[in-house]
Amino acid sequence: MTFVRLLAGLAAAGAFFTVAPADVSFAPKAAQAASEVAVVVNGQPVTTYQIRQRAAFLKLRREGGNLTQKATDELIDETLKLQEARRRGVNIPDPAVDQAFENFAKQNKLTTAQLTEVLSRAGFSAEGFKSYIRAQMSWGQAVQASLRRNETVSEQEAVQRMLAQGGKKPTTTEYTLQQVIFVIPPSERSAKLSLRKREAEGMRGRLRGCEGTYDIAKQLRDVTVRDLGRVAAPELPSLWKDAVEAASRGKTTPVKETDRGVEFIMVCNTREISDDKSAAMVFRSRDLAELGKSESGPDKELLDKLKKSAKIVRK
Repeated sequence: MTFVRLLAGLAAAGAFFTVAPADVSFAPKAAQAASEVAVVVNGQPVTTYQIRQRAAFLKLRREGGNLTQKATDELIDETLKLQEARRRGVNIPDPAVDQAFENFAKQNKLTTAQLTEVLSRAGFSAEGFKSYIRAQMSWGQAVQASLRRNETVSEQEAVQRMLAQGGKKPTTTEYTLQQVIFVIPPSERSAKLSLRKREAEGMRGRLRGCEGTYDIAKQLRDVTVRDLGRVAAPELPSLWKDAVEAASRGKTTPVKETDRGVEFIMVCNTREISDDKSAAMVFRSRDLAELGKSESGPDKELLDKLKKSAKIVRK
């Protein structure tokens, strides 16, 4: 099995294969202590140890040329990307990263242990790869936030695009949703996670629609129910999008681990909508789906902008 298949799996998981972790550190302390600062990006150091790690990862990805230089450039780019994600308040919870790592392994017909071994043999690690995934997810959300703010498709623009396509108005599904959260305090997560999962599965089995959600929740401890109202398919968050679209009316999504505890979504109702507002959302969703698919997309434009204003000092 080549790493090309692994990369294909990562792409299928919805990540942008253009970034890598700038803050990975999992070598022995002595090796880290011997590391020196190679570059400073807006006051944040990139070390020679990180560059060696990145070069090993590039080799695993079958990159050629000067791997040290390529590793340095990638780490500079990624540091800028992570800084922008933090500025925009992007926070990828650990369970989302763990799930992506597990899905990545499954898509490549590996267990998580086997994937860990593949990375380890190459001089990388599971934790390093998770940091890689987190960075990609963070950058993707940061670019989407930028696109929504600066390049949102207006209803008038949507009408113009529909006319250009022969006047056909796109339709989308609108969901009426409830969110059920089985809260777990961070200090009790390891002890109570399995129990809360069983409780959440038990509640899912009792539900027959949204009318009884609150009554059942009242019988349980530390359970929060939120009415999310009507949400159009293009507005569904990426963490829940596939699960909600797969659930039928009156059914729930599978239970997911989140930073709050364990959760699931109840699909109260669905309907098809087709108006100028929904058309604008559909077109915007299509634009967002194009992110990372070309070398001149909005993600590159944002990175170029960050580079122009950045203070980068090479030692």
